[in-house]
Amino acid sequence: MHIEFRHLRTIRAIHQAGGLARAAEMLHITQSALSHQIKGLEDQAGVQLFVRRSKPMKLSAAGHRLLRLAEKVLPEIEALEAEFSGVRDGSAGRMHIAIECHACFEWLFPVLEQFRKNWGEVDVDIRPGLAFDALPALQKEEVDLVVSSDPENLPGITFKPLFDYEPVFLASSVHPLAQKNYVEAEDFRGETLITYPVDRSRLDVFTELLTPAKVEPAATRQVELTAVILLLVASNRGVAVLPDWVVREQRTNGDYVTLPVTQAGLTKRLYAAIRDEDAQKPYMAHLMRLAREIPVRLQRRA
Repeated sequence: MHIEFRHLRTIRAIHQAGGLARAAEMLHITQSALSHQIKGLEDQAGVQLFVRRSKPMKLSAAGHRLLRLAEKVLPEIEALEAEFSGVRDGSAGRMHIAIECHACFEWLFPVLEQFRKNWGEVDVDIRPGLAFDALPALQKEEVDLVVSSDPENLPGITFKPLFDYEPVFLASSVHPLAQKNYVEAEDFRGETLITYPVDRSRLDVFTELLTPAKVEPAATRQVELTAVILLLVASNRGVAVLPDWVVREQRTNGDYVTLPVTQAGLTKRLYAAIRDEDAQKPYMAHLMRLAREIPVRLQRRA
């Protein structure tokens, strides 16, 4: 049996239209040509694909089986055609990204560097999502993608999983905690905890460890730049908990130690929030693919 994409499109069109005349219009062919195509396909299959003399025209059991195949295959083919078409014609668009993760610049820049090589006509911009309400801005089309670790149930918005990461403890190699195999909440009571300047509700060390354990560090110091956090930790001015992609190079640096947070370690997941209607845009699909692949490569270098 030789099934072509046009056969699958025919089955889908007749099912949607409920008759040959309307289906022929949808497929831009004559009703006679459509009838001939159906007869040829039924001859190949050796079974009837439609229930004759029914109005609207209905699929037989065998026809429904072919319809399921069409509904599975055709969207993938159509998405591929759209992506290839975008590559050919250099489709323009907008990709304004809001980040609710202060350290995400560490992996996002390599992603965007690769992205621009394929989509030079797409206008790319980054806005720190911590400075405004990123998800409402996404709904109002002020931005096109939000990187977040806190998925929500919002109408018209889909949260696509990107990758898992591990928040890890970072201390100077001369710090007393450097001798441990892992740290727990109680280890932070006498420490100066160096964090990014964001609310506690957006910091893994608080949401996943300290707040549930009702533990407060001796002091908290907020620092804007990752490089300055690393400098302060190396100088034994405090400790930090950072995503594993941030500290990948420090794992082999003799000035630091990196330890799991709790014996089992912590695992968090990052998501990309996008509008439902943007999900099939070729450049959006490509960016999502890069955002899943490149950070994982960075993690593996650690």
